[in-house]
Amino acid sequence: MSDYCYRLVEAFLAKSMAVVNALVERVVCHREEGNYRKVTFFQFVNERKVCVTFDEGHFYLRGSVEYSNPQLTAEEIQGIIGIRLLQVCANYCLETGVRDIVKADDVKICEALKESPKGYVLPFLLNTDDVEADRYSINPLRQSLIDSGQSAFPVANIKTEQLKVDRAFVEAYDNSLISKEEADLISEELTRHDNYMDFVDAVKFRQLETLSDVLGMNLSLYALRMPLSTLKAEGKGDLLHYIISSVHKDRQSVEQAYNCMGRSITKRTTLLAVPHSKNGYGSKRAAHGKLHFDNDKLVDVTVKYKTSGLYPNGVDQKNVSIAQCSDEFTVAGEEFADYDYAKLSASPQFFLYALASPEDAALWHGIGVFAASQLLQTYILTHKNCNKGLLLPEINEKFNLHCHVPLQFNLVPDGMWRNPIQQNIDASIGTIKNFNELINRGMWIEHLSEYM
Repeated sequence: MSDYCYRLVEAFLAKSMAVVNALVERVVCHREEGNYRKVTFFQFVNERKVCVTFDEGHFYLRGSVEYSNPQLTAEEIQGIIGIRLLQVCANYCLETGVRDIVKADDVKICEALKESPKGYVLPFLLNTDDVEADRYSINPLRQSLIDSGQSAFPVANIKTEQLKVDRAFVEAYDNSLISKEEADLISEELTRHDNYMDFVDAVKFRQLETLSDVLGMNLSLYALRMPLSTLKAEGKGDLLHYIISSVHKDRQSVEQAYNCMGRSITKRTTLLAVPHSKNGYGSKRAAHGKLHFDNDKLVDVTVKYKTSGLYPNGVDQKNVSIAQCSDEFTVAGEEFADYDYAKLSASPQFFLYALASPEDAALWHGIGVFAASQLLQTYILTHKNCNKGLLLPEINEKFNLHCHVPLQFNLVPDGMWRNPIQQNIDASIGTIKNFNELINRGMWIEHLSEYM
């Protein structure tokens, strides 16, 4: 048995047992409701992408990793371990009838963590594929992303053939954001994949396999890409298409969506779905637009892309990544109200496409410090309004959904894993030379009940 695994279980249960109990209570209700949903995930197994479909009843626990950096970060690995601990402990309570896990149970929990994820509670990673590839200024491919004209592309559309590791970046951030060994791994995987997301997943799953051996727990989780990969696979009348069409149906529909964000419709400058430029640009940060109405009808949407700064990394606040672009165009309102991704590629806002995620519970990373509380509040209000029939009134019946607000968990900001020298959460896992530095921080998860 791994000492790392045992210590993580012990630390997790010491501070987070209340979260396990909250999860178990919700799962019991979920079982009684008899919710069934067919979901197809993927994994990388032996460096090959494999799809797995579940059509029996499960309670889905959502985590996430980023496509905006190929290397696995301390923040990401903590989130993955967090949902594994939540999943295994909840399933153990459900299967044994235990409601207070004691020290004698820790060994059994560790044994279950060695196995691949199974049981009624299933963890998965929701990987958003509409972000920029260097959103947070930690991608060692940044210069080639700019040089190839792809810095403002959504990652779903990026090609790898012109990309290469910037060795100056690696030298500048060696052992603070990335290690030289990870840079070599990234270079190796670049030669194997044309698809950028496959490339990133291949790198991260290889790192997860190594960490699984080190930590004594299976970290190769199921994953799901949204929203663009889902839209590409859908037909015109399917779920995400329906959501985009419905919120653009008329002025009242748009206003209801704005209300979920706490925004006024007066200025009409927030795009509920950001149309991609014919030049390939799709950065939500770089896109500026306005909705135009004639009485209740959405007439058109004007869009302007201009070069914009994105976000800095955790080591150098002056090093802001960039989305380089320039374009202007107008989209007819009918193209949104009767939406077809094959004719108009666009990135819907997260609070909308999250409705199509199978999640029954979600783990956030540092809400209140490292992640925006406003996004969570919008997400929750959107689910509540759907449940009440105030937003997308036909969604539950039309798609057999139950738009309850998922359980919300959070990696407590004070307990988040960091690089021991720079104290940044976006440090790659390869910069952590002694895992005791992370394990000693424990695993502290809270239930975000105050947002509900």
